[in-house]
Amino acid sequence: MTEKIGVIGKKVSQRSRRTDVERVVVTPLPTVYGEFRAFGYFDHERGEEQVALVHGDPGAEGVLTRLHSECLTGDALGSRHCECGDQLASALRAVAAAGSGVVVYLRGHEGRGIGLLGKLRAMALQAEGLDTVEANLALGLPVDARDYGVAARVLEDLGVRSVRLMSNNPRKREALVRHGIQVAEQVPLLIPPCESNITYLRTKRERLDHHLPHLDAVAHLS
Repeated sequence: MTEKIGVIGKKVSQRSRRTDVERVVVTPLPTVYGEFRAFGYFDHERGEEQVALVHGDPGAEGVLTRLHSECLTGDALGSRHCECGDQLASALRAVAAAGSGVVVYLRGHEGRGIGLLGKLRAMALQAEGLDTVEANLALGLPVDARDYGVAARVLEDLGVRSVRLMSNNPRKREALVRHGIQVAEQVPLLIPPCESNITYLRTKRERLDHHLPHLDAVAHLS
């Protein structure tokens, strides 16, 4: 069996590597949060380009990890409708502060998998009084269509076997375990809410089972 040394110093068996997600490029990526390496992948099954930001040598066990769903409005445009942009920044800071870790940025996950236009249409319905679950269903769209198989394949390629998962969403933990990545710990990633997103966050807690205990302290927000 042939083997080659991965860029982060791990031996990776050629035979055991998945062919549906191909590593295409690795490049240094200095950021405002610290020095990262960007691992670029192509998901042949879905036709998506994916990226993992790796800081330091994360190792194989108990790797501080964030699976971040693409959110143009929150990540790039500063939307206060959600907490996504703040979560991404917090995760990158946490990984840099820890000295090592991985942030997998999952494209194709916009609006919990319904796409940018679907998400904007759902937001328009939320402005009229529906919650985020009701809005998706009113449009005939799934409440959550995300798949985390590609994230597991990326972590496998990086040599990661178990993670300390930065997430408030129990479904991410369940999905990783189902795809063969063990979750040693689920690390809360709690962002202070604001008036613009408190209803959205409460819906995530009450209807999507997100662990958001800090919302109890902000009952004054409408």
